[in-house]
Amino acid sequence: MTYFQGEPVSKSELYKLNNEPYRLQINDILYIDIKGSNPEIVAMFTSDGENTSSAANKTQNLYFTGYSVDRHGNIRIPYLGDVNVLGYTEKEVREKIEQNLETFFKNPEQLFVNVKLAVINIVVTGEVGSPGSINLMQNQVSIIDAISNAGEITPFGNRENVTIIRKTIDGVKKYTLDYTKIELFNSENFYLQPNDIVYVAPLKQKSWGTGTTGFQSFTTVVTILSFLVSSVLLVKNL
Repeated sequence: MTYFQGEPVSKSELYKLNNEPYRLQINDILYIDIKGSNPEIVAMFTSDGENTSSAANKTQNLYFTGYSVDRHGNIRIPYLGDVNVLGYTEKEVREKIEQNLETFFKNPEQLFVNVKLAVINIVVTGEVGSPGSINLMQNQVSIIDAISNAGEITPFGNRENVTIIRKTIDGVKKYTLDYTKIELFNSENFYLQPNDIVYVAPLKQKSWGTGTTGFQSFTTVVTILSFLVSSVLLVKNL
């Protein structure tokens, strides 16, 4: 299977690749870390599971210890209540939480808040080795990351027709990528967004049942023609 054919195209001017910050959506899970000069006050605003002893435990319990964006676009923080974060960037959420916490601290300048996506969930389906939902703890997830973690594209998959389905505030959008071309790396959709669906369409040969390679298709056609010729000759001899 040949991937990334062609040569990279040099650009004469500055090129921004998907440089806009991600804006939070419903069902995203945030990791929020709060530190300050008074640990007792800080502890009031942290969830019960945040102080687990190991990073492995934190990873396994993100669903419970993280802050999930509900269907109204809110997260619930102890003593702060509902905080709306729908459509906000990570930086904007951090600034909003810092502003809400200032009234609880004598020295708000010593307050430190860190906000980031706890996990990026992507669904990969179609002609891949292990279709399903994948959760990656990365700042960015590319289309290559997603397909590699889904067991790669099978021999039945159409590498020229990889579709990204994305639900946005403006509605559902679809983008098609050619996995065989080097231009893939310059696509605005090279990096995926949380909750994207990646669909790898099957080859037409599979839909028709004629094989997945040119040789298999040729063999199938020859077999059919041989059957037809044999049937015609048999009828004539009756």
